[in-house]
Amino acid sequence: MKLTNSYIGLPEDFYQVVNPLPVKSPQIISFNDELAQYLGLEIDKKEALKYFSGNSIPENTTPIALNYAGHQFGNFVHELGDGRATLLGEIEVNKERFDIQLKGSGPTKFSRQGDGRSALGPVIREYIVSEAMHHLNIPTTRALAAVQTGEHVFRDVIEPGGILTRIAKSHLRVGTFEYFASRQQWENVKLLADYTIQRHFPEIRVLDNHYLELLKAVADRQSKLIAKWMSVGFIHGVMNTDNFTISGETIDYGPCAFMDEYDPATVYSSIDHGGRYAFGNQPSIAAWNLASLAGCLISFIDEDSKKANELATKVLDDFSIKTNQEILDVMCLKIGLEGSSDKHQSILKDLLKIMIPNKADYTLSFRYLSLALSDKDSLFLDQFQDQEKIKEWLSNWKVTVKELNLDSEKMVKKMDSINPIYIPRNHNVDKAIKATYEENLDPMNELLEVLKNPFEENKKYSHLTVPPKEEEKILQTFCGT
Repeated sequence: MKLTNSYIGLPEDFYQVVNPLPVKSPQIISFNDELAQYLGLEIDKKEALKYFSGNSIPENTTPIALNYAGHQFGNFVHELGDGRATLLGEIEVNKERFDIQLKGSGPTKFSRQGDGRSALGPVIREYIVSEAMHHLNIPTTRALAAVQTGEHVFRDVIEPGGILTRIAKSHLRVGTFEYFASRQQWENVKLLADYTIQRHFPEIRVLDNHYLELLKAVADRQSKLIAKWMSVGFIHGVMNTDNFTISGETIDYGPCAFMDEYDPATVYSSIDHGGRYAFGNQPSIAAWNLASLAGCLISFIDEDSKKANELATKVLDDFSIKTNQEILDVMCLKIGLEGSSDKHQSILKDLLKIMIPNKADYTLSFRYLSLALSDKDSLFLDQFQDQEKIKEWLSNWKVTVKELNLDSEKMVKKMDSINPIYIPRNHNVDKAIKATYEENLDPMNELLEVLKNPFEENKKYSHLTVPPKEEEKILQTFCGT
């Protein structure tokens, strides 16, 4: 496995050279053959086990841990960094670079008295959920391998250890910029910005004011990403600036979850006591994080500080408007109405208002709506307790569809192509983790298989569409540290 490492060209302030810490008796519990093939990795399982357990280092590469800071729940932490991760190197595919990182690979100088390891549970969660996000057509880091280390880690209880091999377009974060800006190391901020443009946005090199264009480009990718999250009921759980990528990929699947019952105030993260990162707050938090990036770049946007602030503020204002519009557009599509006209928005908002007190399942309510076009209303109506209100809404929706003279068959196909039937529901992910702890990989493999085709219903997997029973509900998810 031949890797390169472009980060090594940056000053030593950007990283620590550090090798993964070998483990005793590693075992691969899942390997992503499809992703390996895409990356052009010709590697057998024996080699994969060596490299992705951290027991061997690929030739001609220098593993490193990256440095970054970050705002966590609004509070700035001066130094964070990869406290339990090692970047093995990069691989190039179609002129695009991808990081190959081991997560849970042992301590670095950023570990802050931690052991640098991960429990197997969070490894399985990130593997399943990140792959689900990919197949839902949502930009994300991906999982190449999950390894059980044969060692134990000590958290609230003793758990088996694990290592995730994560693939990302890069691991650059808003927090990477904040690290140098907070120290007023402006030369390093500029180096980082130039590296980012070269790696992710080479097209803006020919434009005037590269650094303003960089802010715009990051804003554009994040705007689309947040809209996609909202459309499938995904809650990141810990949208700190150190978990906000420059590439526009979803990263760090710690206390994340897919919402079952619709409620904008939904929080799963055990550490989000005030609901800062609740489902409905994600667009505004994205704007907050982007403002933090703007603050790092402001001195490069224009020498005139007043003008620089005006230009950056315009990008932030546009971001909020565009993100709201992106969300409205995709949500209207979920109910089969193209374009977010005032009428379409009104119909959508009326449905969402009914869903909250009815505790309607977010995924199934939208998925089963398309059946109503064939007068098969029951599965949709079954998601609601207040039948009078939802029947009235459904009747109004059908009138609108009829007025638009839409082709029902095409409309069903379009709705079913954006409304998944399968998501990695919390209780199913939890069952997969518990089964793996008991050396039963079947539930995990079944989930991974069905989530490859989240929009295509397969009666064989009908049990994976069912929302959790009261006793199965997972109300809190946890970070893996």
